[in-house]
This record gives sequence, C-alpha cells and structure tokens, in this order.
Amino acid sequence: MNQTDLTAVLRKYKNGDISENDMINHLRSFSVENLGFAHIDHNRIIRKGFPEVIYCEGKTDKQVKSIAEAILKRSNTLLATRASKKTFEYLNKRIPGLRYFLEARIITTKKAVVSNSKADGQAVVVTAGTSDIPVAEEAAVTMRVYGNKVTSINDVGVAGLHRVLKYLEDFQKARVIIVVAGMEGALASVIGGLVSKPVIAVPTSVGYGASFGGVAALLAMLNSCASGVTVVNIDNGFGAGVAASLILQSD
Repeated sequence: MNQTDLTAVLRKYKNGDISENDMINHLRSFSVENLGFAHIDHNRIIRKGFPEVIYCEGKTDKQVKSIAEAILKRSNTLLATRASKKTFEYLNKRIPGLRYFLEARIITTKKAVVSNSKADGQAVVVTAGTSDIPVAEEAAVTMRVYGNKVTSINDVGVAGLHRVLKYLEDFQKARVIIVVAGMEGALASVIGGLVSKPVIAVPTSVGYGASFGGVAALLAMLNSCASGVTVVNIDNGFGAGVAASLILQSD
C-alpha cells in the first residue's frame, strides 16, 4: 500500500462511501498478505519508504515469483537479492519489465532508479581486490535502486597502498563510503583514517584458509582503530547498501 492508496481509502471513509469496518478491513488487507508459505509486509513501504526485499536463496523459483507478483501489485519497485540467473530467466518469462545484474545477483524492475553517474557521486563503493566485486556490486546496485548516485572503485587494497591515494578526492567528496575487503580486511581502517565521512565496512569470505571464510576480515574491521567505521556481516553488500542509503536520505 502506498500513500495514494491510503489516502483513497481514508477519503472514501470520510465521504461515507465505506463503513468503519470496511475501512479497517481495507487497511488490514493492505498490511499483510498471506501466501501460505510467506507473509508479505505491504506496509513496509509506509514505514521504511521501500517495499519488502526478497532474499532468493533457499526459495524455489515459484515462491520467488509469487512474492514478486504480490509486491508488484502495490509497488513499481522490486528488489530481489542473491538471485541466480536461472531464477531470473524463470521470472522474466512470467513477469514483464524485469532487469538482472549478474555480478550483484540482483533482480529489479527496469523502471527502478538505477544511476551510474560518476559526477556528484553521493557514495563510493570501493573494493580491496577484484574478487570482492560481487559483494560490492550487491551494495552498489542496492543503493542505485534506492535512488542514489554511486561511484565504484575496484582493486585498491593495501598490497598496493599507493592506489588508494589516487582516489582520495573521490573519497573526500562522498557523503558515505562502503569498503569491501576480504583477506585481512585492512582497507577499511586505511580509508577510515583518511576521511571525515562515515565508512561502512563489508568483510568478504575471500581469502585462504586462515581467513576462516571472512571471520578474520570481520574481526579486523570490528577492531579498527579508525573512528567512524561501522561493520556489517560477512558478504552482506545488501545490508551495507541499505545502511548507506539511510544515511544519505536522513537529511
């Protein structure tokens, strides 16, 4: 339910076109839709400004389709994360107007605001290594669907620290920076010590055995000596993208 729908129901009640019970039933039906295997929270767009997001892993293609159709009945925006190409191909044959971002593994609508403008980048998403790009793309695409301009900078990890300084102006111009790194996760502390902007650190599961699937990077980021660094879960580019969007839209 969006604001237009809510206004229409309340206006009908005010004008005497529907009873109080009818109004309550309308609001209830807009709030939660029971699909049997899932409860769709349609009022999330009112509370959060963005509809419910589908996490595709662990769901069948048919379940993802049913949830997507329910969301699209009341919103023009769809965001489905951790979606395989197979899932997209299944949905694309049945739901018109979808778009797939292969590296980010995200399905969204073609009408969604997706900007890749280098100029006036509100946010910078930076990776330590090329292997971190899929998680970074999940963050970047999430932010673009939320309506933000994002600059992506890849492969500037601490093994070649001089590469970071080349982009210092980009970091200083941004309002928020997402740093995506595996291995020892040191890049977040380096950038956090160079800028006065909030830094959201995303540890990735990239690395050899002693990286413990991203735990080493997670602990290093949590113990960062740079002020203003906060940390999301391992490989959680989506969570970082949402947090950064909330920062940008908090004015």
